[in-house]
Amino acid sequence: MKRVLSFLAAAALLLAGCRAEPPAASDSADSDLISVGICQVGAESDWRVANSESMKATFTEENGYQLYFEDAQQKQENQFRAIRRFIQQQVDYIVLMPITETGWESVLQEAREANIPVILVDRMVDVEDETLYATHIGSDFTREGEIAMEWLEEKYPDETPVSILHIQGTMDSSAQTGRTVALEQALQRHPNWTRLASLNGDFTQAKSYEVVRDFLAQQPTPPTLDVVYCENDNEAFGTIQALEEAGYTCGEGGVTVISFDATRNGLSLCQQGKILLEMECNPLLGPLVEEAIQALESGETLPRQQYVGEASFTPEQVTDALLEQRAY
Repeated sequence: MKRVLSFLAAAALLLAGCRAEPPAASDSADSDLISVGICQVGAESDWRVANSESMKATFTEENGYQLYFEDAQQKQENQFRAIRRFIQQQVDYIVLMPITETGWESVLQEAREANIPVILVDRMVDVEDETLYATHIGSDFTREGEIAMEWLEEKYPDETPVSILHIQGTMDSSAQTGRTVALEQALQRHPNWTRLASLNGDFTQAKSYEVVRDFLAQQPTPPTLDVVYCENDNEAFGTIQALEEAGYTCGEGGVTVISFDATRNGLSLCQQGKILLEMECNPLLGPLVEEAIQALESGETLPRQQYVGEASFTPEQVTDALLEQRAY
């Protein structure tokens, strides 16, 4: 196992502007610990915060790890810099939640040349050489969207006209791409379905509220909205607020809101009937990443894709017990 930087080297990196969180217990790393550098997208959503907490709770010194954690603040260039710092620090493993899918070949090649395995979590990367990463652990975003569309087809059968407002996540991210593809395929199958607009909510509540509010204000008359397809819960929160302020009712008999993540707050709105379909996307991936690292430590070869099992929820399926048990 490679040793991480000594105290003096780590101090030099900090003076040079390194923002990785230092080890919690001491500045000199224990060579018996497995060093893990985690590069997170940011803290743009409830899902993302829960994902970060899962990682931090898993990779502790008590569990045998030295953790270096970077928040990229939703900027890919920050992720590039973080990975290069991890390489300088000679970490044993890099865990990457890529903001977008493209542009990763060079920095992942640098990690491979340093003999540091990279584990992708949540989102994917689009690279010709898939051996640049050890495995991907996360959701099948396209399948999530397909299940949502199957539910919508049952709700609006035959030739019923359906007007859809689409709130997209961070462009070129795996979740946005997969969930958008599923909607576009459904639109091709149903010529009576109309997409009024695709608005970029960037997976945040504030931006989704703004883009929906502005879209409605720009229409000469209030548009007929049958469905709003939000690519995560925080987008749904902002969208519902904007719709209700504009006089729309969300729920059965009003606007059908579809959302992804199934956070506690999202499920609560589902139980209230404001969100009619919640697609689960599990953020608690820390233990699965640890299993992958332990497998690599044992010399095992990991599958290229490791999809997590997830469920879907309608209002009648959300119980008080489910909300109480929800950890995020």
